[in-house]
Amino acid sequence: MSRPLEQTLDRANSDVVLIVDDVPDNLAVLHDALDESGYTVLVATGGEAALQRAAQALPDIILLDAMMPGMDGFEVARRLKASPATAHIPIVFMTGLTETEYLVAALEVGGVDYVTKPIKPKEVLARIAVHLQGAREKRQARNALDAFGYATITVRVSDGRLMWQTSLARELLQRYYGTAAPQTPEAVLTWLRRHLAMAEQQLEPPRLAIEQGAKRLTFRLHQQTGDDDWLIIMREESDETVIQAMSLSFKLTAREAEVLYWVVKGKINRDIGDILGTSPMTVKKHLERVFAKLGVETRTAAAGMAMSRIKQLHPQFQN
Repeated sequence: MSRPLEQTLDRANSDVVLIVDDVPDNLAVLHDALDESGYTVLVATGGEAALQRAAQALPDIILLDAMMPGMDGFEVARRLKASPATAHIPIVFMTGLTETEYLVAALEVGGVDYVTKPIKPKEVLARIAVHLQGAREKRQARNALDAFGYATITVRVSDGRLMWQTSLARELLQRYYGTAAPQTPEAVLTWLRRHLAMAEQQLEPPRLAIEQGAKRLTFRLHQQTGDDDWLIIMREESDETVIQAMSLSFKLTAREAEVLYWVVKGKINRDIGDILGTSPMTVKKHLERVFAKLGVETRTAAAGMAMSRIKQLHPQFQN
């Protein structure tokens, strides 16, 4: 069974460039210049082929002819930017149209730069080097965030599309919301739009949090990355260490500590039973043993004693 093209490319030693042009002579000149400079070069001679090749290979940068028969470069760029898989790829337009309206159109559909025809290979190489460096730095920053347990997504405010996500973000959104790109969870989009005015004034909006058992997923609005795109940093946090600390501090079993944790969170026995997958009666029995070990008689007293101890050991804990 053959592996996907994206997995077979030697990205460690060579950046991948996709050239899209319907003129064979243009392809040949650019291919030779890029190949001699150490790039891995892929080619496509039309819009549909470009979209297919980009989705398969996920190139590091795309050189895109603006005027092609059938699907032109502007439409190719729109489709690439509309797909979460390819939206992050820098696009440099190649155009013989030097009128301002065409150059503006190229940038409006997602191009980061343009070069004019007839193509000068040295100029193309210089432009590519600049944009690849920027893309590489962003990729390294995102990978570093993932490595430290953070995840990032980019959301387009106007239509609510999730434009880009790290692998960790994909996993977390699926687990907490059951959604997948390009769909942004409704709660996240509502939070983003509600606090956009604060962010535009460079004030940090309140964070969004969703709980799942003793874990929670938090969202922090980080920065604007385009006219309408916003980068959001996500992190999964867990109170499992808090539960372990309560178990050790009060000599509770693991299940007793879990029950006490949810009492601190203000849950009633029925809710705790649902969370832990047991009956309210079993929760009541665990709680009676907790009361005996803490030397208290009420939920309020048990919760107060537990909170006092937790604040000493974990000042950041929020009930």
